Amino acid sequence: MDIFLVRHGEAAATWSESADPGLSKLGQHEAAATAALLNGMITPDTLLLSSPLQRAIETAAPLAGLLGQKVEIDDAFREIPSPVPLAERQSWLLQFMQQDWDEQSSELKAWRDRAMKQLLVLKTPAVVFTHFLVINAVVGTLLSRPQTLCFRPANASITQLRVSGQTLEVVSLGPEMESFVN
Repeated sequence: MDIFLVRHGEAAATWSESADPGLSKLGQHEAAATAALLNGMITPDTLLLSSPLQRAIETAAPLAGLLGQKVEIDDAFREIPSPVPLAERQSWLLQFMQQDWDEQSSELKAWRDRAMKQLLVLKTPAVVFTHFLVINAVVGTLLSRPQTLCFRPANASITQLRVSGQTLEVVSLGPEMESFVN
């Protein structure tokens, strides 16, 4: 059974400007292109899940429209919780992405583990619309990497996972970008 992790399209605002921006015009085009691609890759029983954040929900909308399905919101795939005020988020993220998981708080490790557990309980194929660091947490865990940043998924990219019994494996990583923490 396959699970596709889709990073949201380009956001309309930066991390320091808005905690929950929607998509930019480019992000809307990225979401539509990804929906068209996924439409040819998934089966009719595929579940559509999204982070509760607007940019992920808006990225899911074109595929949901093509399939005539609803998108289920799942808080397990929400962006990483930031322990600092909005104005300090960008600096915190830059520091976080240079660290290893063993340097992180139990709260952040629980956030990572919750996403992993939620993927493992899925009983049908799924497309999960989520965020850069969620995808990193999952891929890093599956590849046994200690770093918080091990992969730079591009906006609206697709990372394919496969569930086999009680195990989850990386099938393919989506395209990467030189990401700016904005």
